[in-house]
Amino acid sequence: MSDAAVSPAGLAVERLTRWADDFPTPGVRFADLTPVFADAEGLRLVIDALAEAGRDADVVAGIDARGFLLGAGVALALDTGVIAVRKAGKLPPPVHRQSYALEYGTAELEISADGIALAGRRVLVVDDVLATGGTLEAAAELLTRCGAEVVGAAVVLEVEALGGRTRWNHGPLTALGSVQ
Repeated sequence: MSDAAVSPAGLAVERLTRWADDFPTPGVRFADLTPVFADAEGLRLVIDALAEAGRDADVVAGIDARGFLLGAGVALALDTGVIAVRKAGKLPPPVHRQSYALEYGTAELEISADGIALAGRRVLVVDDVLATGGTLEAAAELLTRCGAEVVGAAVVLEVEALGGRTRWNHGPLTALGSVQ
């Protein structure tokens, strides 16, 4: 981990993250944050640190699937609602959809086109890991297209070598920890 791990949240992430090489495909190193989520102190530190990044938000968007856990916690900490940014095919129509590239393929994100008013809402986008930046950027583009103002993003872990931060242009981007 880099110097970002000096915060209590970053230290908890460093201590509790489990690494899986060649998952989900060969050449990818997967950061399993479920041990962080299962640790009460680690989870609280992470949620509080992510919430600090979104003090100006009036709604939190959590990205499928681990971002749901984080987003819900951050929303409670900020006293806001949470929007589930889902993988394609998980929501009934009508939906708004955005395609994007991953480091190991392509995918689509969706949000409901009914029942959630986004026009003029200030949104903090929350996810677990920033790798190539495709997922985070796609979520921001989708929310912006729906009329929201993306005020920033917060992730638990950034994989610096993949350069995802360079794709982000929607306000501040907070990472609690980083690896090369």
